[in-house]
Amino acid sequence: MKRLELSFYQRNSVLLAQKLLGKYLIRNIGGDRIMTKIVETEAYMGPEDKAAHSYNNRRTQRTEVMFGRPGKAYVYMIYGMYYCLNIVAGEEEIPEAVLIRGVEPIEGIEILKQNRKIKGKQINNLTNGPGKLCEALAIDKSLNGSDLVFGNEIYILDSKEKPDIVKSKRINIDYAEEYVNKLWRFYIRDNIFVSRP
Repeated sequence: MKRLELSFYQRNSVLLAQKLLGKYLIRNIGGDRIMTKIVETEAYMGPEDKAAHSYNNRRTQRTEVMFGRPGKAYVYMIYGMYYCLNIVAGEEEIPEAVLIRGVEPIEGIEILKQNRKIKGKQINNLTNGPGKLCEALAIDKSLNGSDLVFGNEIYILDSKEKPDIVKSKRINIDYAEEYVNKLWRFYIRDNIFVSRP
């Protein structure tokens, strides 16, 4: 499988969010390679999108990475305890990103379970949500700005899969006025690792 190149990320976040479904998110931790499949995403359309951190071109220390080159990780904390992984999309100076909401474990499941402190065989609750997948994959602020195109800690591999994609409203953005109703959440139909709204 081939790593996604820069050109793959150079599209708006709504398109990228759909194109990422079925691709393989790789995380290297201390010599161990973990492979997961992206099954759920949300698009954040930057300056126009009232749900985006970069709405109205809001440029802060936190959002700075979104204004940079696409194909980089934008990692931030929510509720003071959970991290979220986003992929910068589009073009430089137009701050768009795709939130990775759910992944399906493929390789390294025992490491994912250790990181989540989950025992037993049940894994459907392992990575079905942005905070859960970041905990399982040991993703934190140290990976903010990581280069998915040329870096080795975290990156994405292509796949031939043509998933059956469901579109819906994004989750937990009640403040976003008319943008609440945008169908910018995308997920693979019937995949058990899709989060529950």
